[in-house]
Amino acid sequence: MNILEFFGLFGGLALFLHGMQMMSSGLEAAAGNRMKTILERLTANRFMGILVGALITAAVQSSSATTVMVVGFVNAGIMNLNQAVWLIMGANVGKTTTGLLIALDVGALAPIVAFAGVFMMVFLKKPNLQHIGQLLAGLGILFIGMDMMSAAMEPLREVPAFVNMMATLSNPILGILFGTVFTALIQSSAASVGILQTLAAAGVVQFSSSVYILFGQNIGTCITAVMASVGVSRDAKRATCVHVLFNVIGTVIFTVVVMVTPLTALIESTVAGPMAQIAVMHVFFNLATTLLLIPFGSSLARLATRILPDLPQAVEEKETEKGMRLAYLTPVTAGGKDGGLGVSAIVVDQLRNELHRMLEMARQNVDASFKAVMDKDVVPLERVEKREQYIDFLNKEISRYISHLIAIETNERGSKVVSCLFAISGNIERIGDHADNLAGYTKMLVRQDINFSRFALEEVRQMRDISIRAVSALLSSEAGEAEWLTQVAQMEQKIDDMTANFRRDQLVRMRNGTCSDEACILYSELLTDFERIGDHVLNIAQELNKAKTAL
Repeated sequence: MNILEFFGLFGGLALFLHGMQMMSSGLEAAAGNRMKTILERLTANRFMGILVGALITAAVQSSSATTVMVVGFVNAGIMNLNQAVWLIMGANVGKTTTGLLIALDVGALAPIVAFAGVFMMVFLKKPNLQHIGQLLAGLGILFIGMDMMSAAMEPLREVPAFVNMMATLSNPILGILFGTVFTALIQSSAASVGILQTLAAAGVVQFSSSVYILFGQNIGTCITAVMASVGVSRDAKRATCVHVLFNVIGTVIFTVVVMVTPLTALIESTVAGPMAQIAVMHVFFNLATTLLLIPFGSSLARLATRILPDLPQAVEEKETEKGMRLAYLTPVTAGGKDGGLGVSAIVVDQLRNELHRMLEMARQNVDASFKAVMDKDVVPLERVEKREQYIDFLNKEISRYISHLIAIETNERGSKVVSCLFAISGNIERIGDHADNLAGYTKMLVRQDINFSRFALEEVRQMRDISIRAVSALLSSEAGEAEWLTQVAQMEQKIDDMTANFRRDQLVRMRNGTCSDEACILYSELLTDFERIGDHVLNIAQELNKAKTAL
């Protein structure tokens, strides 16, 4: 094998993987939000869940993308573990379509398909048609890459070292291990199965050996979901565990079946060509494993729960105290890959939950800080300071997360929603800052022994009441509706009116000599923070309304 053939192999692999990525991105851009809705509504019935999982995975040619989406939905609380089981089973069935397409040798049409897709992307103006063009171009490029790999691998039959290495993979353990590691490295079972078919077609690996590699590839595809489960909820981790269990159980069963029955010989005698034989075995493996495990879907969920039991409350609390963390967001990439089916659809729900959590912290700080001013009590301020640090941490992490997501988002509506959520995060952080300022005034009141008059304290109480009502309104289930936005705007206007009235009252107290210079300065600063809280509440409400409208 000369250097040019070696380059051809890697060039073909690059085109194959890029084609898959283009297909995924095109489908996500064209129908990401609709797919999210389908997944949410059609997973209560086990057979419908399996069908939906299979169809979506077949469309995007990536079981990893579907499984990562499922992990995200479970983490966001949109889907329970039992629903996730059926989608994961369906994803394993749907991923077999790439091998079938390759076996059918539709590669001859690849240049035409790629040309049609590129033509739609370049010359058509409608975004949806451009996204469909991207999907078609990706499909064509995928098969062009497959043809390049096939041509580059053919000389490997004459390389003794490579032939000897592949011969050792007839050992079931080594074959499964090789398939697992190789697929884990490239994070795509569809790609690794395609490469295996190409090797078989070039005559460098026998079908009897390839089946063990194929079984290992089904385990290796779990790596993407495993990486996506880092830092997510317990139930989301269990969904990943179900994915691993499905493929490990299937591998164990089929390894035994292949070793003790003439299954491989039967397929070789009835199916022509090594590429088709591998495709048939791949379908048979996933379909049979699914049919065997359908009656035990709930048992798989229970087994995953036994493997990953709930943490004892004391341990959970200790883990929370160790440091700050994102509670809902899951990685949008794995191994440096951007995007994937439903990524933005998942993240929008996860971001909302994370922002809801952040907003609740800000509400608690506003409440505690106003109360500390009224009571002249510094004891609660330590908790206020810790929550403020947590709010800053969440804003930084959410902003970083959204910045990455905006860079890969191809759906126009999705981009608008994500941009709104970005603005909301910044406004919540500013509300936290103003609450922190109130805490600082309490310290000054105590340190310098400054006292507000009873009239000023009554006004502070009124500020606290309406501030809490305004921030709490943002946590309402009606948030984003037009009528709700009008109500929030009215509260913000009332805050502005109260600020103006209280400033006039303060001038009267200054003229009457009932307000010290130090108290007047602090009170004036406090009014400014009060007014700013109202401004940021209205900003958040307007962004929530924009996001609601965009969806």
